[in-house]
Formats: sequence, C-alpha cells, structure tokens
Amino acid sequence: MTKENHKIDADDRKVFDVLNERKYTVDYFQREYSWEQKHIEQLVDDLTSTFLDAYSEGDQRAAVEHYTNYYLGPFVVSSKDGVKSIIDGQQRLTSLTLFLIFLNNLQKELGGKETIESLIFSEKYGQKSFNIQVEERRVCLEKLFLTGSYEVQPDDDESTRNMALRYADIAEAFPEGLKGKAFPYFLDWLKYNVVLVEITAYSDDNAYTIFESMNDRGLNLTATEMLKGYILSRFNEAKDRDKANRFWKESIQELHNYSKEEDQRFFQAWLRGRYADTIRQGKAGSSNEDFEKIGTKFHSWFRDNLERAELDADKPEDFRAFVHEEMKFYLRAYLDILKAQDQELPGWENVFYHRQWGIADSLSYPLMLSSLESADSPEVVRQKINEVARFLEAFAVRRAINFRKFGASSIRYTMYSLVKELRGKDLESLRTTLRKKLGEMEETWGGLAHFRLHGMNRRFVKFLLSRITGFVEQRSGASTSFTTYFISPGTKPYEVEHIWADKFAEHRDEFEQLHEFDNYRNRIGGLVLLPQGTNQSYGSMPYAEKMDHYLKENLLVKSLHPKCYENNPNFAGMAAELGLPFKAHLHFTKADIDDRQQLIQGICEVIWDGE
Repeated sequence: MTKENHKIDADDRKVFDVLNERKYTVDYFQREYSWEQKHIEQLVDDLTSTFLDAYSEGDQRAAVEHYTNYYLGPFVVSSKDGVKSIIDGQQRLTSLTLFLIFLNNLQKELGGKETIESLIFSEKYGQKSFNIQVEERRVCLEKLFLTGSYEVQPDDDESTRNMALRYADIAEAFPEGLKGKAFPYFLDWLKYNVVLVEITAYSDDNAYTIFESMNDRGLNLTATEMLKGYILSRFNEAKDRDKANRFWKESIQELHNYSKEEDQRFFQAWLRGRYADTIRQGKAGSSNEDFEKIGTKFHSWFRDNLERAELDADKPEDFRAFVHEEMKFYLRAYLDILKAQDQELPGWENVFYHRQWGIADSLSYPLMLSSLESADSPEVVRQKINEVARFLEAFAVRRAINFRKFGASSIRYTMYSLVKELRGKDLESLRTTLRKKLGEMEETWGGLAHFRLHGMNRRFVKFLLSRITGFVEQRSGASTSFTTYFISPGTKPYEVEHIWADKFAEHRDEFEQLHEFDNYRNRIGGLVLLPQGTNQSYGSMPYAEKMDHYLKENLLVKSLHPKCYENNPNFAGMAAELGLPFKAHLHFTKADIDDRQQLIQGICEVIWDGE
C-alpha cells in the first residue's frame, strides 16, 4: 500500500460543501436506509429549533452568518479514483437529502427562488443524477423531487419504503412558523451553518477500520452519563452512591435493549411530562424554553431546575428518594409503554394502536407519563397510560380523516398545554378531561363523509380499515384482531382494495367527469382489505360477480353480501347492540358508497367516542 493510500483526512464541512454538485455512492456493507419516524422528527426538530432560537424577525440576511452553528455529526468516505463511497453516515445524509427535497418542493409552493437543487442532484453531459447514487432508490427520489409524493409498490425494498414514509414525516414535522419571512433565512442557515465532519480514507482497509472504531468506541459523555454524574455527586456516603450507581447501570442497560438512544428518550419524556413548565411559542424568533432545553441538554436543565422536582442540592436524602422511588417508578412505566408498543397486549391495546398511527414520541411519551403518581398501583398506571393512548389515537385519527396535520410542529403547543393539565389527575378526572378535550376538537367524525384514499395516505387508510375490521370481528366473537390485518404475521399481507374496478365507462350513468368517478371510487366506503393477490383474480369483475367471492373474506367485506345476515347471530347481535347500520348491498352505486361511509363513521364513533 502506498503512503498516499495510508492517508486519512478529517475536515469540517458545511452542508453546502458536502452536497453541492458532489457525488457519493453507498458502500456494499451499508445497511438499508432504516431511520424511523422518531429519528426524522428529532432531526427536523433539532434543526428548526436551533435556527429559531437564533433568528429574530427584522434581521438582515447577512446576520445569518453569525447565527449559532449546528453540528450534524461525522461521516466517513472512501475516496478512490475520484469516486467517493459512503462508509458511515448514509442514514444521516439520506435523511438530509430527503429534507432538502422537501424544502425545495416547499419553496416552489411559497414562490421562492433560492438555489438548493444542486444540493440534491447535479448534471453532467446533459444527464441529471442524484448526489447520493443508489440505483434502487432513484425512482422514489425522482417522484418525491418532481411531485412531492411516492406511492410505495409491493416489490419496493426496505430503503425505498422508509424513504417514502420519512418524507411524509418531514412534511408533518416542519413548523408552520418557518413558512413565512424566515424561510429563506433558514435555507441560508442550513446550507452554511450546519456542519458535518468529513473523514476521508484512501483505501478500503483504512475506511473500514475507521467505521469500526466509530461504531465500537464512542468516547463523548452522553447527557444521561452527565446527569448520572451530577446526581451521584449529591450523595455523601459511598455505599449510597454505589447502590444508586448499580441501579442506574441496570436501568440504562434495560433501556438499551430497545435502542442505544432509549435512555435519552426516557429522561426527556419523564422530565417533560412531570416537571417542565414552558415551551417555545410557534412563531419565528421565539426563544427555546423548558421543553426544547430538555430535548437538547436535559442534564444541565435538571441541574438548573432542582426546585421543580422539589430537590435540595444539599440534601442527599432527596436524591436517594429521587433515584430509588421516582426514577424507578417512571422507568417501569416507560418500559411498560415500550413493551405494549410491540404487540397487541390485553389491557394495553391502545398503546399498540397509537404506535401504528399517532403523534410523535416527543409529545406522546410525556403525555402518557404526565398523570402518573409514584403512589399509583400497577393497575392504575396501566389504565391511565391506556386512556391517554386512546385519546391520542382518537385525536390523530380525527385529524387524519379531516386531512389535517398532526405532526409535532403543528400540535406541540396544544399537546404540551395538555401535559401540564393532566399532571397529578386521578383516573376518573383524567377520563373526564380527555373526553372534554375530544369534545372540543374542531375536527369531527363528519369528515368521513368525504374522506378518501390519495397518494400520501394509503398507510393511514389501511390502519383505519384494520382498526374497524378487527373491532367488528372481535365484537362478533372472532379470534382475529387489528394485528391480523395491519401486521399480517405469518400470512399474506392485507392490502387496501377498491370495490369498484377502475372502469369509468361502466359508471357513466352516475358520473359525467372522470375525476368525479375517481373521487368516489377512492372514498373509504368503497374500499376494503383483502389478502395480497386476492383482488387481482377478480378485481376487474363487475360488482355482482364479486359478491360471492367476498363471502370468503373478513366480516367487513362479507357484510356486503345478503348471506352474511343469515344464521350469524354473533354478528347480528353485535350490530344491534352497538346500533350500527349494517346492510347488504345487491348493487354498488354512489348511494351505496354513501351508506358505507355512514356505517364506517358509526363504527368509528363507537370505537373512539364510546365509554
């Protein structure tokens, strides 16, 4: 190996320098793009919060140069023959690319003229290509860049599916307050004040060694470790300090069984849910408050706000109780939430449902912990958490059927006000408050009358149909559940399918225009869940020929057929008890879709508004 091949460079780079007309490939040993909703929301929140903390309305554009910088982390590349391959950091750089595509599309909507396209793709010899080149992802990126949406296909790989979902999460998470005068300032800040460290190796061996070192030997103290250091320093007796340290280490290990960042999410949720009083106003130029400070440096916020937890820095007994009583109690509750998110457990179902369709972790976890008191029994803890999850799920579903956003940026102030309102409430008061909050929502179940499938909401439509189908079948005595239809473990996955075939000509008696037909065809009343591939065999048939096939499917589909109402006492009893307007449909016209919309609205009201 030559001396040049041994060389390693490390340079701080602005986002502009990293991506502007630069080309990267992704190395073969890199995993699929796997960021989850919580990761992308944290990135968007960190970037926008840091910018808003520095920005003041009326600043000159040139003032952005002196705003606070944001360090986005390192990435490692191998450079050979002029080609740079990403060894470590492709998750972050892919997410950054998705964010830039979103900002570019938003800029078109706002009528802006800033130049950021060169950070996304570049052109050579008349050929355009994305700056991060992975052939399997190209079609998805092109659709997102050109249209702002991508409909996931059955044969898409994991990276493509995740990119489409995370792009939608970015759209939800981006704050409304940045869509005005501050927007071009934010673009400047993102290009020139957000910094990464580019580590370049000139041989594969060196590049992989760096990759292993960065992933095996992180030396910087985390906020959790600094919080532990401060709390343990408050103990006078070595035996007390050792006992607290053992408990702390065991607790963090238990959290790390879920993810390496779970300890930080726990402390953020606990401190926000129980002690934080303030949150930054949504408008540009507002300063960060308790909520944001806990999100970035909860160890220093805790040290500066001991009185919120009724702690005296000079009383070791306060800190003993804080660790062995308060922390132990809220840690157990938090771990119960994490466990309940993984599967549909009896008594915890709403936590699981909310995990599949609900608000951001940064808001939901504090809300679920906010009403708990360390004296609560395990049963009261379960009921309180499940009640809050039920409210949050209902909130998210009602917003979604009315085509309203519920990303963290659009609801953060409302939800954090609720965190403070729920603190310390007993179970009955909690239920009363949450029912009152749902009753005050502007978005009603009446939105279902016009709710339909479109390019960006297929996952939600599947969620809604799975919840409705699972509910109807369980209340009718079947062993199937929401999980059967939404997760489909060990079976063919269920897909959203249209009752009407895509044949406008067959419906000209009711529609003059194609777009009117498409609108009705996509309405929730005209959609069902069927196993993958099933609809392909008879999906193009006229409705009258499909009906007999529907008798072999789930109850929500079967209920279209008259025979579903014969010798089926459990189903009939369920419909009568709940007052649901089930009926057979010998034909399927506009009026029939309207009837099914009303049925689905009735089921939703029972699921989420019933006692």
